[in-house]
Amino acid sequence: MRYLTFALAKGRLAKNTMQLLKSIGIDCEEMEDKETRKLIFVNEKQKFKFFLAKGPDVPTYVEYGAADIGVVGKDTILEEDRKSYEVLDLGFGRCRMCVCGPKDAEELLKHHEMIKVATKYPKIARDYFYNKKHQTVDIIKLNGSVELAPIVGLSDVIVDIVETGSTLRENGLFVLEEVCPLSARMIVNRVSMRMEYERINGIISQVKEKL
Repeated sequence: MRYLTFALAKGRLAKNTMQLLKSIGIDCEEMEDKETRKLIFVNEKQKFKFFLAKGPDVPTYVEYGAADIGVVGKDTILEEDRKSYEVLDLGFGRCRMCVCGPKDAEELLKHHEMIKVATKYPKIARDYFYNKKHQTVDIIKLNGSVELAPIVGLSDVIVDIVETGSTLRENGLFVLEEVCPLSARMIVNRVSMRMEYERINGIISQVKEKL
């Protein structure tokens, strides 16, 4: 039997995923060692391998078959736009992708004016404004705190992930439109789904029951 490999987005998502997998009898003791320098963790008995990766890299590992199964946020799946099957909404890490800005930016959105949009997610922003709203915008890619952009006059609005909205409120910004709901998703490599259908489908079914 060949190993099935999981690529997990580092941090909270990986922790929650391992708890979920543990509840269906898949675990990996090696991962519980906080001091370990290992990059790949193996469950020899059940023939599973696990590795942690930066969120944006998970869909890449899955598309190219370096991992059979991946767990990552929906925002990353949309932004990276890689080929894989999205098989499950795992329900944790829930938040929303939103258009945010000062109250007076609401009018600019209503009247489809040419506006500047700052975001860490240019693909999601472009898709939303061009394909859903049919509004031409100037998209500015940022890597840090995008909330700063409308405050210093770099952009009219931002497209960003909103969990509680407290950072927005503290900076005089508001959710103006919702782009889409987000949460952790399980993705599967297309070839693996065909070759290892029974094993992978078994995992999906068991996880589904726990959700």
